[in-house]
Amino acid sequence: MAITIDQEARTALTPDLVTMSRALYRRGWMEGTSGNLSVRSADDASVVLVTASGRSKGELADEDIVPVDLATAKPLRTGGPRPSAETSIHTALYRSARDCEAVIHAHAPYATAVASLAARRGESSVRIEDFELIKGFGLADPSSVTVPVFPNWPDVPRIGADVEAHYSALGAAGDAPVPVLLIAHHGATVWGPTLEAARNRLECLEGICQLLLLTQQHG
Repeated sequence: MAITIDQEARTALTPDLVTMSRALYRRGWMEGTSGNLSVRSADDASVVLVTASGRSKGELADEDIVPVDLATAKPLRTGGPRPSAETSIHTALYRSARDCEAVIHAHAPYATAVASLAARRGESSVRIEDFELIKGFGLADPSSVTVPVFPNWPDVPRIGADVEAHYSALGAAGDAPVPVLLIAHHGATVWGPTLEAARNRLECLEGICQLLLLTQQHG
């Protein structure tokens, strides 16, 4: 049986996604049709609202928000736009990461550069220490953090599988995850209890990555 979502509940969240998409586009973090955002439905926890594939985030409209099934990442309605090609990464985080109610994926330039440099060195994570902005991730110990860097597989569901395996293992061990990740040569993905919290974490991650590159450049 297909999962349905109350239209009024869906519409209540849609303007937030549209507004946030346009704001991040204006910052140069979602150029072309890149980037995607989602929120978990407040009406039905098994439903995720995600931005459509192939749409400019600077021109997004209410009808470009697609409800999908959390378990399968498949759209819940026919005849409308396709959900983002990276929906499987979003749903993987909703299923496995703690306090995940909203997800943002962006091609923020400094974060993307740091992810690319780490991948070229064959590293699967980036260690960050001392920067004040680490506090923006909401960690118990903000003195340092290790941000995972996932391979950028052409088969996007494979990225989602890697992400889910990583955060499920952390959850099973009782460890609190860092609510940000990098994808090699691709960009940053962040999440939080609200869309605004996820946006703030993206801003902090991008700021930290800029500082990393500046400090490395100057020795």
